[in-house]
Amino acid sequence: MARLILVVEDEPTLRETLAEALEAEGFQVVAAGDGRAGLALFRSERPDLVLLDLMLPEMSGIEVCRIIRAESSVPIVMLTAKGTEVDKVVGLELGADDYVTKPFSLRELSARIRAIFRRGAAFASSQLPASVELGPVEVDLAGHRVLRDGREVAMKPKVFELLAFLLRHPGQVVNRDQLLEQVWGYDYPGETRTVDVHVHWLRSAIEPDPGNPTIVQTVRGVGYVLRRPATPVA
Repeated sequence: MARLILVVEDEPTLRETLAEALEAEGFQVVAAGDGRAGLALFRSERPDLVLLDLMLPEMSGIEVCRIIRAESSVPIVMLTAKGTEVDKVVGLELGADDYVTKPFSLRELSARIRAIFRRGAAFASSQLPASVELGPVEVDLAGHRVLRDGREVAMKPKVFELLAFLLRHPGQVVNRDQLLEQVWGYDYPGETRTVDVHVHWLRSAIEPDPGNPTIVQTVRGVGYVLRRPATPVA
């Protein structure tokens, strides 16, 4: 069955162009022109991915993203005319999976969408145990949850994907470009700040002392490595 994509974009011409282009790529599409209508469609249609403009009437894309992420781990790609680092970090902090700055090519957007779906399929087929332990931290890979000292820790979907990738490559030093390609699924030249922000959030969630990490460590001038071996939960 074709994947269903929700497009929330207030500019009519772009909204129609996106819908036509995605349908030509084999996706099903539903579309809305403002934030409230987009949120209503999300709840009624349960799409496989959301393309969400940042600047929307009725309800901002930021607010829609926040509400969707509180209800679901569905992939969210933010669309915006803004391109500052602050805007990117805000979108990522809310749990967006990707961030595309207008103007963008339809080919680039399609590549990013397909990369997100490939990552989801790869994660589902990974050979990791259903649950593993990192000292006092239990990672429930099947349930997409993290527990520290028995208490669930809030974790954004992309941060969880980063952790799952590192768990699949314990002891292997990976650089930022590799993480961008493998976790975000697309070549982001110069966008390594995104990785650093997510590693910071990951450490805040799982490290006993995030300022002196013992699980996810920095290899200066290279990248990051998961040092503490994970053990399957009996």
